[in-house]
Amino acid sequence: MDAYQLFLILLALYLGVLVAIGWYFTKRQKTVTDFWLAGRRIGTIGVGFSSAASWLTAGGILAVIGFFMLLGMGSIWGFVAPNILALLIIAIFVKRFKNLPAITQPELLEQRYSSAIRAPVGIIIAIVMILFAVADIKGFALVLQIFYGLDPIYAALIVALAVSVYVTLGGLHAVVWTDVMQFVFLVLLTIAIAIVSVGAATGGVGAPADAAELFSSVPSNWWNPISIGIPMVLIFIFAIIPGWITEQDPWQKVWAAKDVKSARNGLLIGSLLVTIVFAACAVIAIALSSIYPEIPASFGEIGMGAMAQAEPAMLVFIISYFSPAIVALCSIGLVAAAMSSADTFATSGASSLSRDIYQRFIKPDATMKEMLVINRVCVLIIIAAATIGSFLIDGIIEAIHIATFIASASYFFPLMGGLYWKRATKQGAMAGLIVGAVVQISLVAYDLYMTPPFATAHLETIHPILMSHGVIVGMALSGIAFFGVSLATKRSSSVNLAPFFKDEAENLAAEEAKAVDADSPDFQTFVTTIDEQAVGERAHLHVRMESSASLNWKRFVEALHTTYPAWVTSTGIDSIYRLVQADMLACVSITRGNNDKEIWFASEPNVNDIELQKKELFVAYNEVSQALESIGIFISIPENK
Repeated sequence: MDAYQLFLILLALYLGVLVAIGWYFTKRQKTVTDFWLAGRRIGTIGVGFSSAASWLTAGGILAVIGFFMLLGMGSIWGFVAPNILALLIIAIFVKRFKNLPAITQPELLEQRYSSAIRAPVGIIIAIVMILFAVADIKGFALVLQIFYGLDPIYAALIVALAVSVYVTLGGLHAVVWTDVMQFVFLVLLTIAIAIVSVGAATGGVGAPADAAELFSSVPSNWWNPISIGIPMVLIFIFAIIPGWITEQDPWQKVWAAKDVKSARNGLLIGSLLVTIVFAACAVIAIALSSIYPEIPASFGEIGMGAMAQAEPAMLVFIISYFSPAIVALCSIGLVAAAMSSADTFATSGASSLSRDIYQRFIKPDATMKEMLVINRVCVLIIIAAATIGSFLIDGIIEAIHIATFIASASYFFPLMGGLYWKRATKQGAMAGLIVGAVVQISLVAYDLYMTPPFATAHLETIHPILMSHGVIVGMALSGIAFFGVSLATKRSSSVNLAPFFKDEAENLAAEEAKAVDADSPDFQTFVTTIDEQAVGERAHLHVRMESSASLNWKRFVEALHTTYPAWVTSTGIDSIYRLVQADMLACVSITRGNNDKEIWFASEPNVNDIELQKKELFVAYNEVSQALESIGIFISIPENK
């Protein structure tokens, strides 16, 4: 059996396990929340390992080792440090957005501002996620090309087919638990290669006698994390970190966590796990620089053109020093790195297409059954687009950075400003979004067009502040537009502010919850219909009702809001909230069910408020019943759950 046949056997077994995980979780999906947020039931370990795995691409690891070989610790600000710091920073913000009733960032931005901003942000996020997935496919293509001489199309097909199958089956649940397994593969691989490469570097003729001598022989400037200068460090920080702390996929992991503590601790663990892998990459780079001294030496002659040799250095080492069986295992580890990121980007990008474009603007009254189908189709669209993009974009880190810069310049200020600044307005958010996106995309296009192959970026040669495709300029203009236009326009309405600012929610709740007799036969019968589950600090309360006739959903929503103004549609008519308390996630919401007769009630109160919230559900049921009666339709309490 040759090395390639062994690889195919191991790959088939590995993919079989991933698909089995996806199949297992497909049985547990009943709602869109189950598909995109794993039913909000993910614990600390799931959040931590999945967050780490999602940000460690196969291509990113190869590029990080290459940068360490050429630039030492000074290179951490282009990829390594932002990865670690972004997860830590998101952990700080967790409490602020964990309990907002959103599945996507565009949905959250519509709650805060207006529907006008939802589609543009949804499209931008989908594009950003496609570019991130491109880097995964390209990194894996490099692995197959060096190990087995395969054309890049095979890498694209393997990642595309595998990810699309298990993600479309199991949704975010499958993503999280396959990520856990994939990260274990990846971390074992990097640590093992670090150990073996140090042994190889210290065991050859003329090599250092031991590991201590190997590390002490590294030039002192290699260890200096600010060797590129503090101004350049600050530019990298402001160019990259804003885009990564507002990246949708870690926010979805936070929303999927069962409580704030699990989300925060998971992100802290994820940051630690990422640090461990990058530390192993630094050790590998030091060893490879000793084994292949011509690579760092070439940097002084051809500059960043040396990355063409440095990026695949680890792969060359593996195929030179390991047996075919170990090479095959290494291949599977790098497959894991590629898929653990690509699956997250596919789910995140697809959620923007399905929920923020299709359901919000094309078919707001789509049933849950229809949406589950659309969700799966959109996953396939994201994977297909990334596969095509992998043949059009050359650089791995370049694809990641371009996506990051567009995100930073376009929606960083509207998103983070909207969470903390009550005076932010929809006009300001749109101005910041449009100015930032147009300026940044233009700067990227111009810089790529004007820069010769392997040369310093054209804008950087004009002034250091314009490095990273001028993202600092794009962000600055976006911020000026956001704050300036917001101050010049009318403040947002209470409906938009209530989910984000407690005092606004209290002002909006004009009617108090009606007194409910807990001993009444009607209430006692209603309670038997409630599906109740406690997960962490929250309870999940669900009630499914069926009407006497098919519903015209738009007409029903209008009747409900006209009769009871507390019912609001801050993110479109697909989800309606009875906004009578500051905790909007606890507020009763209704959506369409699996067909055009079903109505689903839901509420996620604190576990200490379950009994009170059951009364809120009963009040909501009575109000919905009366609104339906006004249009000649009736619902009744089922005899059984």
